Amino acid sequence: MEIIYLLIPVSLILLGLIVWILMWAVRDGQYDDLEGPAYRILMDEDRIVGRDPKADNKAADPALQENEQQAAERAKK
Repeated sequence: MEIIYLLIPVSLILLGLIVWILMWAVRDGQYDDLEGPAYRILMDEDRIVGRDPKADNKAADPALQENEQQAAERAKK
């Protein structure tokens, strides 16, 4: 029965901590847009309006450039 004197304050402290974390998340804007991320994954972002497709340079990425060079060397062999 003496354990109840320990469990009640511990549970109240835990409850207060959970409520504080919830209030912090609400004030920080974690729950502002619940549907946006679900729809964002479905949006097609391949083409950006107003960009010149010729200006896109795939070889600007050094890792991609290196992979292309290795593929070209393998193709020569």
